Amino acid sequence: MSKAFTKETDAGDDEPALPAVIPAGGKNYITPQGYARLRAELLSLIDEERPKVVDIVHWAASNGDRSENGDYLYGKKRLREIDRRIRFLTKRLEIAEVVDPSVHAGSDQIFFGATVTYVDDEGVERTVTILGVDEADNGLQQISWISPVARALLKAREGDEVSLQTPAGTRTLEILSVHYPDPQRGEG
Repeated sequence: MSKAFTKETDAGDDEPALPAVIPAGGKNYITPQGYARLRAELLSLIDEERPKVVDIVHWAASNGDRSENGDYLYGKKRLREIDRRIRFLTKRLEIAEVVDPSVHAGSDQIFFGATVTYVDDEGVERTVTILGVDEADNGLQQISWISPVARALLKAREGDEVSLQTPAGTRTLEILSVHYPDPQRGEG
């Protein structure tokens, strides 16, 4: 098989500078814990994983023919993935605005970092925590501060009813409770 059909290129490998999830001119809000996780991942990639892969690629390159050397080809591909992730994390951390939600402890108004329990107009009760786009995990009932639900909830208070525009029409959400992390422990 010709090398033309097997050679991998770097074209199109780069992630966009910033994903479209942050509104233009918007801030990249993140909790101190989320910032620490992203920074730890970045340092781990730079200090541990990348040097290991570089060593493997160097060793594989010294074995001769690189065109059929799986360790070399996989190593180069993995190195590109690591470098892409390093660039992404570096850019995200540069624009991150760390917000400590525990400063609102005791408040009944919804701000970034709040854990909110609400009931919709069909009687379904949900509890969500409003976090940054880089740390929210829907599986853990965490939503991004730019999500439609979070935007509807932000600045409302316990007992308020807010409107949420959905493709199926307008829904009403009644806010049952608002909680923030404890300032001493950093958890909610």
